Amino acid sequence: MNENKTNINWYPGHMLKTKKQIIEDLKLIDVVIEILDARIPMSSQNPDIQNITKNKKKIVLLNKFDLAEEKETSRWINYFKSKGIVAIAGDCNMGKGAKEILKTIQDFMTEELEKAAAKGRTKKNIRVMIIGIPNVGKSSLINRLVNKKTAVVGNKPGVTKQKQWVRIGNNIELLDTPGVLWPKFEDDNVALNLAYVGSIKDEILPKTEVAYQLLKFLYKNYKEDLINKYKLTDEDLRSIINNGDDEVLELMNLIARKRGALLSGAEIDCEKVAGIILTDFRTAKIGRITLEQVDGKK
Repeated sequence: MNENKTNINWYPGHMLKTKKQIIEDLKLIDVVIEILDARIPMSSQNPDIQNITKNKKKIVLLNKFDLAEEKETSRWINYFKSKGIVAIAGDCNMGKGAKEILKTIQDFMTEELEKAAAKGRTKKNIRVMIIGIPNVGKSSLINRLVNKKTAVVGNKPGVTKQKQWVRIGNNIELLDTPGVLWPKFEDDNVALNLAYVGSIKDEILPKTEVAYQLLKFLYKNYKEDLINKYKLTDEDLRSIINNGDDEVLELMNLIARKRGALLSGAEIDCEKVAGIILTDFRTAKIGRITLEQVDGKK
Protein backbone atom coordinates (compact mmCIF):
# COMPACT_ATOMS: atom_id res chain seq x y z
CA MET A 1 0.00 0.00 0.00
CA ASN A 2 1.24 3.48 -0.77
CA GLU A 3 0.19 7.10 -1.05
CA ASN A 4 1.58 7.81 -4.49
CA LYS A 5 -0.51 9.74 -6.98
CA THR A 6 -2.95 7.62 -8.94
CA ASN A 7 -3.76 8.37 -12.56
CA ILE A 8 -7.54 8.42 -12.83
CA ASN A 9 -9.32 8.03 -16.15
CA TRP A 10 -12.79 8.95 -14.96
CA TYR A 11 -14.05 11.91 -17.03
CA PRO A 12 -15.99 10.32 -19.91
CA GLY A 13 -17.30 12.33 -22.85
CA HIS A 14 -20.89 12.41 -21.62
CA MET A 15 -19.82 14.52 -18.62
CA LEU A 16 -18.41 17.26 -20.85
CA LYS A 17 -21.61 17.16 -22.90
CA THR A 18 -23.66 17.37 -19.69
CA LYS A 19 -21.75 20.42 -18.50
CA LYS A 20 -22.42 22.22 -21.78
CA GLN A 21 -26.12 21.32 -21.57
CA ILE A 22 -26.32 22.58 -17.97
CA ILE A 23 -24.86 25.93 -19.03
CA GLU A 24 -27.50 26.19 -21.75
CA ASP A 25 -30.39 25.09 -19.49
CA LEU A 26 -29.44 27.56 -16.75
CA LYS A 27 -30.88 30.33 -18.93
CA LEU A 28 -34.33 28.90 -18.09
CA ILE A 29 -33.70 28.32 -14.36
CA ASP A 30 -34.85 30.38 -11.37
CA VAL A 31 -33.40 28.32 -8.50
CA VAL A 32 -30.56 25.79 -8.32
CA ILE A 33 -30.54 22.98 -5.76
CA GLU A 34 -27.00 21.68 -5.37
CA ILE A 35 -26.84 18.35 -3.56
CA LEU A 36 -23.66 17.67 -1.63
CA ASP A 37 -22.67 14.62 0.39
CA ALA A 38 -22.78 15.61 4.07
CA ARG A 39 -19.74 13.42 4.74
CA ILE A 40 -17.61 15.34 2.20
CA PRO A 41 -19.20 18.77 1.62
CA MET A 42 -16.12 20.23 -0.04
CA SER A 43 -14.99 17.23 -2.07
CA SER A 44 -18.52 16.71 -3.43
CA GLN A 45 -18.78 20.33 -4.58
CA ASN A 46 -17.98 20.53 -8.28
CA PRO A 47 -15.89 23.70 -8.81
CA ASP A 48 -17.12 24.00 -12.40
CA ILE A 49 -20.71 24.08 -11.15
CA GLN A 50 -19.81 26.73 -8.57
CA ASN A 51 -18.64 28.98 -11.35
CA ILE A 52 -21.52 28.54 -13.78
CA THR A 53 -24.27 28.84 -11.12
CA LYS A 54 -22.80 31.74 -9.16
CA ASN A 55 -25.46 34.22 -10.31
CA LYS A 56 -28.43 31.95 -9.53
CA LYS A 57 -30.49 31.64 -6.36
CA LYS A 58 -29.12 28.51 -4.71
CA ILE A 59 -30.02 25.98 -2.05
CA VAL A 60 -27.39 23.52 -0.80
CA LEU A 61 -28.75 20.19 0.38
CA LEU A 62 -26.34 18.25 2.59
CA ASN A 63 -27.66 14.82 1.70
CA LYS A 64 -26.94 11.57 3.54
CA PHE A 65 -26.65 13.54 6.77
CA ASP A 66 -27.87 10.38 8.53
CA LEU A 67 -24.49 8.84 7.64
CA ALA A 68 -22.49 11.85 8.86
CA GLU A 69 -21.78 13.21 12.34
CA GLU A 70 -24.73 15.38 13.32
CA LYS A 71 -22.62 18.06 15.01
CA GLU A 72 -20.36 18.34 11.96
CA THR A 73 -23.35 18.72 9.63
CA SER A 74 -24.63 21.56 11.83
CA ARG A 75 -21.25 23.24 11.58
CA TRP A 76 -21.33 22.92 7.78
CA ILE A 77 -24.80 24.46 7.66
CA ASN A 78 -23.47 27.42 9.62
CA TYR A 79 -20.45 27.61 7.32
CA PHE A 80 -22.63 27.93 4.22
CA LYS A 81 -24.87 30.42 6.02
CA SER A 82 -21.78 32.56 6.66
CA LYS A 83 -21.26 32.54 2.87
CA GLY A 84 -24.83 33.71 2.28
CA ILE A 85 -26.03 30.28 1.11
CA VAL A 86 -29.06 28.45 2.50
CA ALA A 87 -27.99 24.92 3.48
CA ILE A 88 -30.37 22.17 4.56
CA ALA A 89 -29.60 18.77 6.11
CA GLY A 90 -31.29 16.04 4.14
CA ASP A 91 -31.86 12.34 3.71
CA CYS A 92 -33.29 11.94 0.22
CA ASN A 93 -34.15 8.28 0.72
CA MET A 94 -36.41 9.11 3.66
CA GLY A 95 -37.57 12.52 2.46
CA LYS A 96 -35.88 14.49 5.22
CA GLY A 97 -35.42 18.11 4.10
CA ALA A 98 -37.91 17.96 1.20
CA LYS A 99 -40.52 20.23 2.80
CA GLU A 100 -37.87 22.72 3.84
CA ILE A 101 -36.56 22.83 0.29
CA LEU A 102 -40.01 23.55 -1.17
CA LYS A 103 -40.61 26.33 1.38
CA THR A 104 -37.22 27.89 0.62
CA ILE A 105 -37.93 27.83 -3.12
CA GLN A 106 -41.21 29.66 -2.57
CA ASP A 107 -39.51 32.16 -0.21
CA PHE A 108 -36.82 32.84 -2.81
CA MET A 109 -39.41 33.53 -5.50
CA THR A 110 -42.10 35.41 -3.53
CA GLU A 111 -41.12 38.83 -4.80
CA GLU A 112 -40.81 37.76 -8.43
CA LEU A 113 -44.13 35.91 -8.33
CA GLU A 114 -45.84 38.99 -6.90
CA LYS A 115 -44.36 41.16 -9.65
CA ALA A 116 -45.51 38.66 -12.29
CA ALA A 117 -49.01 38.56 -10.79
CA ALA A 118 -49.18 42.37 -10.84
CA LYS A 119 -48.54 42.18 -14.58
CA GLY A 120 -51.29 39.60 -15.02
CA ARG A 121 -48.99 36.58 -15.18
CA THR A 122 -50.71 34.54 -12.48
CA LYS A 123 -49.49 31.18 -13.77
CA LYS A 124 -45.73 31.79 -13.78
CA ASN A 125 -43.84 28.58 -13.15
CA ILE A 126 -40.75 28.36 -10.97
CA ARG A 127 -38.08 26.40 -12.75
CA VAL A 128 -35.63 24.56 -10.54
CA MET A 129 -32.48 22.67 -11.51
CA ILE A 130 -31.17 19.85 -9.34
CA ILE A 131 -27.47 19.36 -9.73
CA GLY A 132 -24.71 17.30 -8.15
CA ILE A 133 -21.99 14.72 -8.61
CA PRO A 134 -22.78 11.07 -9.43
CA ASN A 135 -24.47 8.96 -6.77
CA VAL A 136 -25.26 11.92 -4.49
CA GLY A 137 -29.04 11.46 -4.43
CA LYS A 138 -30.54 13.71 -7.11
CA SER A 139 -33.13 11.26 -8.42
CA SER A 140 -34.11 10.20 -4.91
CA LEU A 141 -34.77 13.84 -4.00
CA ILE A 142 -37.01 14.31 -7.02
CA ASN A 143 -39.00 11.22 -6.11
CA ARG A 144 -39.53 12.58 -2.60
CA LEU A 145 -40.45 16.06 -3.78
CA VAL A 146 -42.97 14.66 -6.25
CA ASN A 147 -44.06 12.06 -3.69
CA LYS A 148 -44.01 9.29 -6.26
CA LYS A 149 -41.42 7.41 -8.25
CA THR A 150 -40.77 9.37 -11.43
CA ALA A 151 -37.02 9.58 -11.96
CA VAL A 152 -34.73 6.62 -12.49
CA VAL A 153 -32.89 5.88 -9.25
CA GLY A 154 -29.85 3.69 -8.77
CA ASN A 155 -27.16 3.08 -6.19
CA LYS A 156 -24.35 3.34 -8.70
CA PRO A 157 -22.88 6.56 -10.09
CA GLY A 158 -24.06 7.52 -13.54
CA VAL A 159 -27.59 6.06 -13.54
CA THR A 160 -29.31 9.26 -14.76
CA LYS A 161 -28.18 9.77 -18.37
CA GLN A 162 -30.54 12.39 -19.82
CA LYS A 163 -32.23 15.49 -18.45
CA GLN A 164 -35.77 15.08 -17.13
CA TRP A 165 -38.39 17.75 -16.31
CA VAL A 166 -40.78 16.87 -13.49
CA ARG A 167 -43.72 18.99 -12.30
CA ILE A 168 -44.33 19.50 -8.58
CA GLY A 169 -47.61 21.00 -7.44
CA ASN A 170 -49.05 23.87 -9.44
CA ASN A 171 -46.07 26.07 -10.17
CA ILE A 172 -42.73 24.25 -9.73
CA GLU A 173 -40.93 22.41 -12.50
CA LEU A 174 -37.80 20.45 -11.62
CA LEU A 175 -34.97 19.67 -14.00
CA ASP A 176 -32.91 16.64 -13.07
CA THR A 177 -29.47 16.38 -14.62
CA PRO A 178 -26.94 13.54 -14.89
CA GLY A 179 -24.22 13.59 -12.27
CA VAL A 180 -21.13 15.38 -13.46
CA LEU A 181 -17.60 15.40 -12.12
CA TRP A 182 -14.84 17.76 -13.26
CA PRO A 183 -11.79 17.18 -15.46
CA LYS A 184 -8.98 17.52 -12.93
CA PHE A 185 -8.61 16.99 -9.19
CA GLU A 186 -6.29 19.56 -7.62
CA ASP A 187 -5.98 17.44 -4.48
CA ASP A 188 -5.59 13.65 -4.36
CA ASN A 189 -7.62 13.61 -1.14
CA VAL A 190 -10.63 14.82 -3.12
CA ALA A 191 -10.35 11.80 -5.43
CA LEU A 192 -10.06 9.47 -2.45
CA ASN A 193 -13.03 11.05 -0.66
CA LEU A 194 -15.17 10.64 -3.76
CA ALA A 195 -14.03 7.02 -4.05
CA TYR A 196 -14.81 6.34 -0.38
CA VAL A 197 -18.46 7.39 -0.76
CA GLY A 198 -18.87 5.69 -4.16
CA SER A 199 -19.11 8.74 -6.43
CA ILE A 200 -16.16 7.41 -8.42
CA LYS A 201 -16.90 3.88 -9.57
CA ASP A 202 -15.12 1.14 -7.66
CA GLU A 203 -13.76 -0.23 -10.94
CA ILE A 204 -11.73 2.92 -11.64
CA LEU A 205 -9.45 2.98 -8.60
CA PRO A 206 -7.86 -0.09 -6.95
CA LYS A 207 -10.41 -1.12 -4.34
CA THR A 208 -7.80 -2.46 -1.91
CA GLU A 209 -5.87 0.82 -2.04
CA VAL A 210 -9.03 2.88 -1.48
CA ALA A 211 -10.07 0.70 1.47
CA TYR A 212 -6.57 0.89 2.94
CA GLN A 213 -6.51 4.69 2.77
CA LEU A 214 -10.02 4.88 4.26
CA LEU A 215 -9.03 2.56 7.08
CA LYS A 216 -5.97 4.69 7.72
CA PHE A 217 -8.20 7.75 8.15
CA LEU A 218 -10.65 5.88 10.39
CA TYR A 219 -7.88 4.40 12.54
CA LYS A 220 -6.59 7.90 13.21
CA ASN A 221 -9.92 9.72 13.66
CA TYR A 222 -12.57 7.10 14.54
CA LYS A 223 -10.60 4.43 16.37
CA GLU A 224 -13.31 3.73 18.95
CA ASP A 225 -15.88 3.17 16.20
CA LEU A 226 -13.58 0.61 14.59
CA ILE A 227 -13.00 -1.11 17.92
CA ASN A 228 -16.74 -1.39 18.52
CA LYS A 229 -17.66 -2.46 14.99
CA TYR A 230 -15.03 -5.17 14.61
CA LYS A 231 -14.98 -6.15 18.29
CA LEU A 232 -11.28 -5.48 18.66
CA THR A 233 -9.87 -6.65 21.99
CA ASP A 234 -6.92 -5.19 23.87
CA GLU A 235 -4.94 -8.18 22.64
CA ASP A 236 -5.94 -7.37 19.06
CA LEU A 237 -4.80 -3.78 19.46
CA ARG A 238 -1.47 -4.88 20.93
CA SER A 239 -0.93 -7.28 18.04
CA ILE A 240 -1.59 -4.47 15.55
CA ILE A 241 1.05 -2.29 17.19
CA ASN A 242 3.63 -5.00 17.78
CA ASN A 243 3.47 -7.00 14.53
CA GLY A 244 5.03 -4.49 12.17
CA ASP A 245 5.46 -0.89 11.20
CA ASP A 246 2.30 -0.73 9.11
CA GLU A 247 -0.44 -0.77 11.74
CA VAL A 248 -3.14 -0.09 9.15
CA LEU A 249 -2.20 -3.13 7.08
CA GLU A 250 -2.15 -5.25 10.24
CA LEU A 251 -5.59 -3.93 11.14
CA MET A 252 -6.89 -4.71 7.65
CA ASN A 253 -5.57 -8.25 7.91
CA LEU A 254 -7.11 -8.64 11.36
CA ILE A 255 -10.52 -7.52 10.06
CA ALA A 256 -10.16 -9.99 7.19
CA ARG A 257 -9.56 -12.85 9.61
CA LYS A 258 -12.44 -11.80 11.87
CA ARG A 259 -14.84 -11.54 8.92
CA GLY A 260 -13.68 -14.68 7.13
CA ALA A 261 -12.18 -12.87 4.15
CA LEU A 262 -9.68 -15.63 3.51
CA LEU A 263 -8.44 -17.66 0.58
CA SER A 264 -7.17 -21.23 0.76
CA GLY A 265 -4.32 -21.68 3.19
CA ALA A 266 -5.65 -18.85 5.40
CA GLU A 267 -4.30 -16.26 2.96
CA ILE A 268 -5.97 -12.84 3.19
CA ASP A 269 -8.56 -12.13 0.48
CA CYS A 270 -7.65 -8.48 -0.08
CA GLU A 271 -10.50 -7.71 -2.49
CA LYS A 272 -13.11 -9.19 -0.17
CA VAL A 273 -11.94 -7.40 2.97
CA ALA A 274 -11.67 -4.15 1.00
CA GLY A 275 -15.30 -4.57 -0.06
CA ILE A 276 -16.34 -5.26 3.53
CA ILE A 277 -14.65 -2.11 4.86
CA LEU A 278 -16.05 0.13 2.11
CA THR A 279 -19.57 -1.26 2.48
CA ASP A 280 -19.48 -0.94 6.27
CA PHE A 281 -18.42 2.70 5.92
CA ARG A 282 -20.94 3.58 3.20
CA THR A 283 -23.84 2.10 5.17
CA ALA A 284 -22.74 3.70 8.47
CA LYS A 285 -22.24 0.30 10.09
CA ILE A 286 -18.95 1.60 11.47
CA GLY A 287 -20.72 4.73 12.69
CA ARG A 288 -21.78 8.19 11.54
CA ILE A 289 -18.59 9.56 10.02
CA THR A 290 -17.68 12.91 8.49
CA LEU A 291 -14.51 12.93 6.43
CA GLU A 292 -14.21 16.73 6.14
CA GLN A 293 -14.49 19.22 8.97
CA VAL A 294 -15.17 22.92 8.56
CA ASP A 295 -11.84 23.78 10.18
CA GLY A 296 -10.04 21.27 7.98
CA LYS A 297 -8.50 19.32 10.86
CA LYS A 298 -9.45 15.86 9.58
